[in-house]
Parts: sequence; structure tokens; C-alpha cells
Amino acid sequence: MTHEFKNLIQGYLNARHIGLKCVVATVVALDGSSYRRPGVRMLINENGHMTGAVSGGCVEKEIFRQSQSVFKTGRPKMMSYDGRYRLGCEGVLHILIEKFEPSEEMLKRFEEQLGIRKDFEIQTTYVKKHGEYDRLGSKIIFDRGCAFSFNQGMEEVHKTERSPEIKVFVQTLKPCFRLTIIGGEHDAAQLSLVASHLGWEVTVIVGSSSRTELSDFPGSQELIKRDPEDLELETADEQMAMVLMTHSYAKDLKYLMALKEAKPAYIGLLGPSNRRERILNDLIERCPDVNEEIFDDIYGPAGLNIGAETPAEIAMSICSEILSVVRRQQPKSLKDKSGPIHKGVQF
Repeated sequence: MTHEFKNLIQGYLNARHIGLKCVVATVVALDGSSYRRPGVRMLINENGHMTGAVSGGCVEKEIFRQSQSVFKTGRPKMMSYDGRYRLGCEGVLHILIEKFEPSEEMLKRFEEQLGIRKDFEIQTTYVKKHGEYDRLGSKIIFDRGCAFSFNQGMEEVHKTERSPEIKVFVQTLKPCFRLTIIGGEHDAAQLSLVASHLGWEVTVIVGSSSRTELSDFPGSQELIKRDPEDLELETADEQMAMVLMTHSYAKDLKYLMALKEAKPAYIGLLGPSNRRERILNDLIERCPDVNEEIFDDIYGPAGLNIGAETPAEIAMSICSEILSVVRRQQPKSLKDKSGPIHKGVQF
């Protein structure tokens, strides 16, 4: 969800640039089931332009209608939307609409937090009752207890004592998920595109002599031209995946050797399973001190068995496997799954 909040910030900056006010709507509670879960947000500016969505598209018009009073008065407002009769989701959404006007310091700290790739927290006070309430609102909390209100004009109000009926929704947001693609062929471009649609930050690494440009990889944020022996990667984390797809056995092996100290959640290899075994055997032979834990994170052939054939389909297969690994899910058809679809996991 961090990438969605990042998009909201950008939407606010775009609106502010042309002098438009904004409000943000947050699903703070859910009775039953719904398309999205508590913590999802959308931004609305005075012209009615929306960034993000809190449902499959059915609730947004009502949120916009309810938000008009917030634009006029600046007072936070609670609303409920009963989807049991309108959406077929058998749930009631409780939504807080509040003015969104963060301070410059908050915007600065948010950018810094994205850069250092650390968790942060958002706390939202709410009640399950329709109406306007001055003491409701959201604040974002960074490291060392540094907190900022979504609406800088409400900082002092949100510090006042809360009444018993006011509840607090707490959400921890992890760093944006990052995918590093090693290789610059057509299938790498397809993987970059699919990953970007998922909101992942994409970096592409190619050899120093490659003639490719960043524009060749739609959706990617960075292109690094570096040979394996010169590659220095920052420490990977559980919010990062890597896929080796140079289409050269020698290059894949050299890049894998360069990654042997990294600890991403997923390392994908193209090619059949016997190629994977061969490359791992060569890795052990050339780097006998390699930490064997890396083998648990290497997936080859990369991707889920969904019958993928084209580069775009293979990219979807790989991204699906990465999701299943990161979220610790055993892939299966949802029709065969008993109980709720979601178990409280999030990106």
C-alpha cells in the first residue's frame, strides 16, 4: 500500500500546483467483506479528480458527494456505505473523509523515509457514526516518534484528549516493493512493464557495453550499466526481488556470484531446472564459502505453472510467483480456498 500512498502524495502536489484543495478518504473499518480492506485511501481534489480508489468503483461517487461539506468547512466527516445491497460484497465500509494539506516538513520526511526504506505508521481516529467531528483525523509517524497530521491546521486538535467512543485504526506501511531485473532483452522490458503496473519500483541492470536506454524498459525507474565484477548492490531486504535474465549462462553465473551476499526475498532464474542445478553447482565450486541459505531463495525456472508462453505471459507468471513467495501463499484457485480471501497481509 505504500506505493498507493506515494501516488496520493503526488496527486496532492499536482493539485496544489494549480491551486486546488484536496481531501483524503480512508476506509478505517469494515463489517463483513469488501473488495478492499481497511487502510485503503483515495485523494479527491476540488475539480473531482480522484487518485486511487477504495473499492471496485461503486463507492467513489458517494464519497465525492459526501466530501463536498469537507471542502467547505474543513471538518472531518464519517460516512458508512452498506455494500450488502449495492455491491454484493456483504460488507459495510466505514470511511473517514478529511482535509489533506500536509506540511512541507511532512512531505520532506516522507521522501526521506522512502529513501532509507524503513517502515512507518499511520494512525487514524474515527467513530462508527455518520457526521462531522473535529477530533477525528490521521497522522503519519516516522522513526523516533516524529509525527505529522494529514492536515497541518489540525495538529493541536488531534493532540486533545479523546472520548471513549473514538477508536484508532493503526496501519504499518513497509517500504515500496522493489524488483531488480538483470538483463536487457525484450522479455526484461515486458517484466518491467508488468511489475510497474503492480506499483513496484523497478531497476534494470545490463552490461557496461549495452546500448539500451532507460526508455527501453517501460515502468522502470533506473538503468544501471555495470558488469558483474564491478557490481556493488546495496543490502537487499524482504521487500525486494531479483530476476536474472541475461540469456547467457556465463553472465547469469557471474551476476549470481555478485549477488551471493545479498538477501532478497526472491531470486529468479530463467531456463529449465537442469540449468538451475548446473548454475548452483558452479556457484558452489567457484564460491565454496557461499551461505547455503541463498539456495532457498533461488527459484528456477522462475514463475508459476500457468501455461505462459509469450514474454508478457511469462512476466505475469514470474510476478505471480514473487507475490506468492513474499506473501507466503501456496498458489491455488480461489474457488478451492475455504474461509476469507484475505488474512491481513499487505504490501
